[in-house]
Amino acid sequence: MIQRKENNMKRRRWLGVLLAGAIGFAVAGATRAQDASASDKQKALALLESSKKGVLTATKGLSEAQWNFKPAPDRWSIAECMEHIAAAEDFIRGQIEQNILKAPAAPERDIANIDAGILANVPDRTNKMQAPEPLKPTNRFGSPDAAIKHFIESRAKTEEFLKATPDLRGHAVDSPGGNGKWDA
Repeated sequence: MIQRKENNMKRRRWLGVLLAGAIGFAVAGATRAQDASASDKQKALALLESSKKGVLTATKGLSEAQWNFKPAPDRWSIAECMEHIAAAEDFIRGQIEQNILKAPAAPERDIANIDAGILANVPDRTNKMQAPEPLKPTNRFGSPDAAIKHFIESRAKTEEFLKATPDLRGHAVDSPGGNGKWDA
């Protein structure tokens, strides 16, 4: 029983880190030019693929009890984490499409500083923050399997968006934490 709880907690942490890291790397791109180069896009695509495999591996073969186990009343279960990850994929891509890419051009910003801020702040799990309301678990997908299916489909859309969008560096908005500007 204790071992199962420890494994569940490890899987939950792994899912959180994968989500944060994948989004951070995919969004940041680690480029110095105005637009993400083909090489940078390939690196981001590889990270998206790697993190997708990590999520699928971390959730493969879980029992219903493991999916729904909550280590404390104020903690999310693995099923709730999976729902959050699946919803976040759409949410973040939507924020980029609807807000960042439509923001005024920002040619004079420090791209290295933007990347450093995203890479430092997005994956950082030391200070727990409340998820925005649209990303809180509500059982919107109906089951863990449906959440996984949605995540896979949504990740494919994110990958296509990354491949097809030319101007990922030209615009920037204030970061969610208010610590600088973030671009797409």
